[in-house]
Amino acid sequence: MDLRNLELSQFKGIMSYIKPKKRLGQHFLTDNNIARKIANSLQAQDIQSLVEVGAGTGTLTQFLPGRYKNKTWLVEIDNEAVQILRGKFPEMNERIIEKDILKLDLGNVFTGKISLIGNFPYNISSQIFFKVLESKDQIKEVVCMVQKEVAERIRSGPGTKKYGILSVLLQAYYDIEILFTVNENVFFPPPKVKSSVMRLTRNNRDHLACNEHLFFRIVKTGFNQRRKTLRNSLKNGLFNQKTDEALMSKRPEELGVEEFITLTNFISNNL
Repeated sequence: MDLRNLELSQFKGIMSYIKPKKRLGQHFLTDNNIARKIANSLQAQDIQSLVEVGAGTGTLTQFLPGRYKNKTWLVEIDNEAVQILRGKFPEMNERIIEKDILKLDLGNVFTGKISLIGNFPYNISSQIFFKVLESKDQIKEVVCMVQKEVAERIRSGPGTKKYGILSVLLQAYYDIEILFTVNENVFFPPPKVKSSVMRLTRNNRDHLACNEHLFFRIVKTGFNQRRKTLRNSLKNGLFNQKTDEALMSKRPEELGVEEFITLTNFISNNL
């Protein structure tokens, strides 16, 4: 059956037309109340585009606020889901992009500031956040549902076991809030873990007060050997000088964003 020919009223049994694909990390949200709550979490006003990542069968799409009318774009890699979306939202056909979000050049497709929203596929959620960092000057807000553990890791601070690369890099550019927890039974198929909805809001920091490329390298290199002190983890390929700099004696999870900026400037000035 060509799903594009279905009327909106015929979508009651929509899940019988699509089989969730494990390789795509698909867990379709089925609870309208949760979808509405996620949509209502959007706050950004002065954006040119709202991009829903992994629109699936449109459960969230139907509740996206009216103020984004004609500004909303749907990105979905699954052709079966795209057919459902085209049938369910014919007025959006020109704004449905059948493509992998990780391969989409946001700067070429969208002009001006954008907000991202979506139930991020669990298997690529971290990669999507690195994609956000690549477009941090364009992405003003992110409202997303991810595994609860991923949300807690991103929101965690120095001195905790969950604190890591994404924690530092995202907190450098975004204010991060965990909004609410979502149970497994509101998905098809239900995942084996709980989920959290979080909001990332671009902060007022246009640029870090350091070499940003070096900052990224230091954070990634340090956490890749997080049990070592930074003096030992950075000595292979980044910084191999003897120094009394106190930060070099610490482990990466002990440093906040500002301390990583200080460390980056120290290493940059002594290379």
